Amino acid sequence: MERDPSTPGAPGTPGQRGPHPHGHVTLGDVARHVGVSAQSVSNALNNPDRVSPLTRERILAAVAELGYRPNRSARALRNQRSRLIGVKVEASRDDRAALLLDQFLHALAESARGAGCHLILCQADGEAEEIAAYRELLDTTSVDAFVLSGAHADDRRIPALREWGVPFATFGRSWDHDPDLTWVDVDGRAGLRAATAHVAAQGHRHVGHVGWPQGSEVGRDRRRGWLEACASLDLPAGAEVGVPDDFDAGRAAAHRLLDAADAPTAVVCSSDTLALGVLRGLSERGLHAGRDVAVTGFDNSPTATLSTPGLTSLRQPLEQVAHDLVAGLEDLLAGAASPQQSLLEPELVVRASSLRGPTP
Repeated sequence: MERDPSTPGAPGTPGQRGPHPHGHVTLGDVARHVGVSAQSVSNALNNPDRVSPLTRERILAAVAELGYRPNRSARALRNQRSRLIGVKVEASRDDRAALLLDQFLHALAESARGAGCHLILCQADGEAEEIAAYRELLDTTSVDAFVLSGAHADDRRIPALREWGVPFATFGRSWDHDPDLTWVDVDGRAGLRAATAHVAAQGHRHVGHVGWPQGSEVGRDRRRGWLEACASLDLPAGAEVGVPDDFDAGRAAAHRLLDAADAPTAVVCSSDTLALGVLRGLSERGLHAGRDVAVTGFDNSPTATLSTPGLTSLRQPLEQVAHDLVAGLEDLLAGAASPQQSLLEPELVVRASSLRGPTP
């Protein structure tokens, strides 16, 4: 005979072990389950030094058993915070291999969740439209802060957000050397140095570079790493091409480099998209990446593992980037006097495209 779930003591009723009806468990339910006050439960979750270790252990066990989750809306009213972080998303492009911003958004969402926050997304095309989208979010929601990507010199988003008095952090350093900006960036200069040193260790003396046009601050920074590595390794600076970041531009760049009088035997690229274009250009010449010409990329996109041969590339530590950005925002919201600024090194992931011998 089945037991009436409304009968006192039936599984699933308040005060009994097991799931609470509809999953709606309150702080008071946890308190009654353990036999302590609601304030003790609150202290165990928010001010653990105010309860004994044994009591806190019992409370946390009950929290897990009953499936209690704090009411974020109530917490926001108490703390005057919504725990919402605004972020702009970009439309994907067929001519780009890297899904860097998609991967970054996933990492940022994970880090935000770990801090008890959520992302609120907006879409915009161009800087003016992005600023307008941020203004609309501020006018229509209780967003606490913003994360910007693609920082650049004379970035108009920065003075706009400062004028509105809203905290923000950028994925990308201040190219204006702003000491008051909270930012996290990946050291592309160090990455291209590492890639150049890697192909030099394979015996290559003529190392070329396929990068972005001079108007790109990130592109200039990565190019500087290639030049520094050539100088430190006593290599002649090889041929170089600066092109937009798309596959066909990388393919055309490969043909230009191979037609040069000082044609390189290795090519380090500022993105995976360009590197994959170079691989196609080599194939069209009947050349094999790795055996004939070493090739490296940047971003370690999913395509880098699927290309033939596999593409050596630099992995950006996006999980750490996201963690540091959220931590920087938390500091700003807490009234920290000095901004956080982090420059992280990428990791070279070696595959067959840069090796003359077998894949390691």
